[in-house]
Amino acid sequence: MLVNGEGTRCLMRYLIDHGCRKFVMASSIALVGFQSPGFRPLQAPIPDEHPCLDRDGYGFSKHLMEQVTHYHVLQNPAIDVINLRLSTVLPDDARPDGMRDLGPWSLGGITVTLLSDAVKLFALAAEAKHKPGVRTMNASCARIWASVPTAKLLRHWWGNEVDLRHFEQPGHAYDSPYDVTRLTKELGFEAKKTLAILDEVQTET
Repeated sequence: MLVNGEGTRCLMRYLIDHGCRKFVMASSIALVGFQSPGFRPLQAPIPDEHPCLDRDGYGFSKHLMEQVTHYHVLQNPAIDVINLRLSTVLPDDARPDGMRDLGPWSLGGITVTLLSDAVKLFALAAEAKHKPGVRTMNASCARIWASVPTAKLLRHWWGNEVDLRHFEQPGHAYDSPYDVTRLTKELGFEAKKTLAILDEVQTET
């Protein structure tokens, strides 16, 4: 709470006072509260600004961080803030597993961005055209990080408590549980190391 809330407030205040007008913040997809096995999203795919339902503390601290950015924009309307709700970041040689049981942080294990893509994303956000205000974006690979279809895995966890029909539509069987379309539309980001591409490379070699 101290680092992500008050630490963010102090650092942004200092930087604004010294002329900084662009901020790219490392928020987290954990903000929604998936650390608890009892978490159920209000909708799926989970939208960029899904509210905080966290019971753990970490996600709530990221929620406070995002609220601090809104607070500073109210005081300084000309600054540009991009809150990237980061997924799990893994080394480029990481590989997923298949079906698994629901436990703490399980959703984080299937929403992955590999390290080189995460670095590229931060660069794109930092270099994006200045746009005053706050933008919040889910920052994950568009493809689920698992070898089983998204609906099958999520239904194994959540039963029929969440509407999963999106993932049963043609072309969406392996979509991320998080909506990442804004990431592509506004920053031009598209992960270069998705599971499907890695599988293709491995097959060719």
